[in-house]
Amino acid sequence: MRNFLLLGILVLAVTVASNSLFVVKQTERAVMLQFGEIVNADIEPGLHVKMPLVNTVRKFDARILTEDSPRQRYLTLEQKALEVDSYAKWRIVDVGQFYISTRGEIATAGRLLAQRINDGLRNEVAVRTVQEVVSGSRDEVMESITRRLSEVAATELGVEVIDVRVKKIDLPPDVSDSVYR
Repeated sequence: MRNFLLLGILVLAVTVASNSLFVVKQTERAVMLQFGEIVNADIEPGLHVKMPLVNTVRKFDARILTEDSPRQRYLTLEQKALEVDSYAKWRIVDVGQFYISTRGEIATAGRLLAQRINDGLRNEVAVRTVQEVVSGSRDEVMESITRRLSEVAATELGVEVIDVRVKKIDLPPDVSDSVYR
């Protein structure tokens, strides 16, 4: 009977210890919550201790992530429609702000970034001709969007936008059909 009691105490001690320790990898960022409130907004990589049942830890990918924006239709300065396919490279820099803004959801951050990318592209394409968008000032457009988006995203979402790129620019199908005819 005494051996079973000692075994039970040992199992309880191991369980409490294993639930008290957690590891944050080099490729992760983490935030510690106490009953849903942020206690530690940016936990460094390594081995850490928490109080079981009181603290929870949310981990996020610290590597560069890609947000592929859906193809959008934009009007140029001369009121010609273009279909633009773009993507952005980004990463989390302020874990506390990221958690507050998105509740820790990468998909939410991606959707918000995609909306801002589309707004930025719409504004940039609207003040340029088709020729400027396609070849002339394409790099300038990308740098401008990246710079403005990174400033806004850092304060609002806690993420850094590293690069915004246009994958493809096409004429809409109805316009390209009339061009080929």
